[in-house]
Amino acid sequence: MLIIIIGGFITILDPKIVGNVIRHFRESKGLSQEVVSGFADIGRTYLSAIERGERKPTLETFYRIAEAMRIRPSVILAEIEKRSKLDL
Repeated sequence: MLIIIIGGFITILDPKIVGNVIRHFRESKGLSQEVVSGFADIGRTYLSAIERGERKPTLETFYRIAEAMRIRPSVILAEIEKRSKLDL
């Protein structure tokens, strides 16, 4: 877990939050892990581990997952930030 303090907010970069957000967007699009991992050119078990918060995606993998779901990475990142911020 990485903790960042910026502008009066504590941002906790928790792999479980990252995974939950990725899963939320994948399921909201009605896509299976098999489909997303195939388009992102990563293993299904790797995507599953990311969604469970057991693995952290690299920036490249994060972008590939977003593109596979046809979602701008900034949209996913904004949701991660929203779920991660705590007021000081």
